[in-house]
Order: sequence, then structure tokens, then C-alpha cells
Amino acid sequence: MSSSSELDKRPAVDTHDEPSADWGWHGSLPKGMKIAGWLSVLATFSLLIGNHEGRTEDIWVIAFGGGMALLLIWDQVRSRTSWRKR
Repeated sequence: MSSSSELDKRPAVDTHDEPSADWGWHGSLPKGMKIAGWLSVLATFSLLIGNHEGRTEDIWVIAFGGGMALLLIWDQVRSRTSWRKR
């Protein structure tokens, strides 16, 4: 039988899978990922500027950029209310 203090000292990530967990910080950048997502949405909408003869490209760009924006908004709402579901 092991004590609870032994379990607290174990890393959450296996060092064979992620060697950086052994020597330092290991995690994600949630704020950075959201910023990168919104910059991607802006870059996608910037493709609307140009010399387009047809509007088919515009429809695809708007749909793709709008889809990314909806996913980012959905992620924000989901992360804001996740603590309430516990």
C-alpha cells in the first residue's frame, strides 16, 4: 500500500514520452493558442482583398474564416463554464 504523498510526487507525464517533463515546465499555452487562432482568422479574412473575378473564392474564405471564429468562440464559452459542471 502506498501513501498519498508518494502519488503526489509522481509526474503526470511519462518522461519517456516527453523528456522535457523531467527537467522543467511541461504544458500548453492556452492564451497563446487563442491569440494564434484569432490571428489565423484575420489572415484568412485578409484573403478577401484582391483581384477576384468570381465570388466563389470569397464564399469559401468567409465560410472557412467564420467556422474558425465560431470554434474559437465555442472554446471560450466552454472553458468559461467548465468549472460549473463539476
